[in-house]
Amino acid sequence: MKPDMDEKQFIVNMEDLLEVDAGSLHPAVELASLTQWDSLAFVSFLAMADSSYGAKVAPVELRKCKTVGELMKLVSK
Repeated sequence: MKPDMDEKQFIVNMEDLLEVDAGSLHPAVELASLTQWDSLAFVSFLAMADSSYGAKVAPVELRKCKTVGELMKLVSK
């Protein structure tokens, strides 16, 4: 994980992106269980990864992610 990567802030950013209640996400939450994780959220995540974390995420890599924690690992590479 990048030294400047803050797990709590990442979770807050994901809650904002998905428009879910604060405190409802944690690293083990499965993306498939979130009705908000759709094609718009997928594209929004790619934009957030770039703008907030400087991470150029390949869509093929993003598709492999199954949990919120895996998303966090993806942007921290």
